[in-house]
Amino acid sequence: MKRASVAAKSARNVVAEPSRARRGRFSDLDKDKLRGGYYTSSDVAAWLCAWAIRTHNDQVLEPSCGDGAFLEAAARCLGELGARGPVISKNLTGKEIIPAEADRARARLQKAIGFRSQDVVETTDFFDWWQKGDRQVFDAVVGNPPFIRYQSFPEPHRSRAMAIMAELGLSPNRLTNIWVPFVVAAAASLKPGGRLALVLPAELLQVTYAAQLRSFLTDRFTRIDIVACNELFFEKAQQEVVLLLAEGALEAASEVNACRVTLTEARTLVEITSRTPSAVLAGAQPKTIRHDHEKWLKYFLTEREITFMRALRESDTATTLVAHASVDVGVVTGKNEFFVLNGDQVTKLGLDGYTTPLVSRSAHLKGAKIGKADWKALSTAGDRVHLLNLGSIKGAKLPSALARYIRTGEEKAVHEGYKCSIRNPWYAVPSVWIPDGFVFRQIYDFPRMVLNQTEATSTDTIHRLTCKTAKPERVIANTYTWLTAASAEIEGRSYGGGVLELEPTEAERLLMPAKLNGAMPLTECDRLTRAGRLTDVLEENARIILMGHMGMSKGECELLRTIWEKMRDRRMARRHPSRGTSVDTPA
Repeated sequence: MKRASVAAKSARNVVAEPSRARRGRFSDLDKDKLRGGYYTSSDVAAWLCAWAIRTHNDQVLEPSCGDGAFLEAAARCLGELGARGPVISKNLTGKEIIPAEADRARARLQKAIGFRSQDVVETTDFFDWWQKGDRQVFDAVVGNPPFIRYQSFPEPHRSRAMAIMAELGLSPNRLTNIWVPFVVAAAASLKPGGRLALVLPAELLQVTYAAQLRSFLTDRFTRIDIVACNELFFEKAQQEVVLLLAEGALEAASEVNACRVTLTEARTLVEITSRTPSAVLAGAQPKTIRHDHEKWLKYFLTEREITFMRALRESDTATTLVAHASVDVGVVTGKNEFFVLNGDQVTKLGLDGYTTPLVSRSAHLKGAKIGKADWKALSTAGDRVHLLNLGSIKGAKLPSALARYIRTGEEKAVHEGYKCSIRNPWYAVPSVWIPDGFVFRQIYDFPRMVLNQTEATSTDTIHRLTCKTAKPERVIANTYTWLTAASAEIEGRSYGGGVLELEPTEAERLLMPAKLNGAMPLTECDRLTRAGRLTDVLEENARIILMGHMGMSKGECELLRTIWEKMRDRRMARRHPSRGTSVDTPA
């Protein structure tokens, strides 16, 4: 593999071209592994091994060794600690499911320890090996497990992985990425006092399906260090990655374990790999953790900031959005290219009377509300803001124009797509209803909610808001605060390109005032937001809502603002320069 820059290395399932992928028994797995993982750079592998391997007698496991970068680094590390060829080969164990990858790892390791590399790397399914009762335990486990979706990981490997999680007390589901059971099984492969050093997706810190894993780790280790980097490890994949360092493995899990968790950040990867692990971790500040499903995104904050946000969540003056409103996904059409149309298409195809107004992109929502004139302007400009809605004519004879259009869809196999194929009839899009407001699913700056003053619904790129306790404009106006913004950065999940994403359940956990006593009028909020003056809105609502109604001090308001800006700026630092926005620019 051609050596790339430090920032661009680590592509573990993207480097090889599909044409070179091994065919045969694991052909599907080969293909998915090439898509779902990333080869680790020599620098990162060496750094992690330097932290994990402490003596020349340490027994080391790499559960998914790929091209052998970690095994090579581990062999070198053991050698530097005084081990010689026979001891190195005896103390190193590598597992790799794909034969071609295993061969690459052996060839790479041979340069370090000679012919004994054949004894180190076993071509096997790590999960199959783990389930065997005679497996050994290790002082250290190092590596970079594959990042593959549950649905893409073939049987029987998937069932084995999920069975191991269940055996160890976790409840996997169809959202579980395969790296999660790798971490679980790796942790359970350690001796008491053992160490885990892995390259993992930043999803570890934030996604719901990893919540059990976070608790699993804090119940089983005395100390966990997370090392994050604003520079992407894997540029091509746009995948944010962290380094997990867990040490002091316990003989048995304990919910009362006093695990110390720290999170250390660096601007560039070189800032990490050019220093020793002890130097990088020297300034790490321990955080008070909870052995529950709390997201570890909080640990990017100071202990004071974490304590403040927890206190707000538990206070009488703040509540979650779900107390005032529910959030649901937008309409799932199954094929937007067929069901979402512009005005000219509706007219030319004779579909007048069979569409519902629609917002299909966050760019359609310019301010704090959308009115009929806004929607009409979008339609006039040729935007695709018309949803084909045929739910009401189920079982009825279709008009000729409509029947013709449906036939064109069938000619293009639209009806064979999964969502369409399970509907009867396939062209009747379900769940078409008009919400009180809209909630941005993907956010670059502020987690904006928008009052719906049209008869429009939305596609699933935008969530739908239904208010329960007060008029929609009152509920929405009370979300334009640093309180809601700061909680969004903690409850959401960020990706390599700087996007913050909120799923409906995450949006419902956003903090807002418990009592809706007043806020800047939404009409004024809308005017200022459209003018790029969001900061003015937030400052005024700090005065009215946060200080006036919730009783916060000016210092506490500034602390909220700092938390929001710190978390927002961190993720947006990874945004492509050409896509940058200022604080006041609506996303």
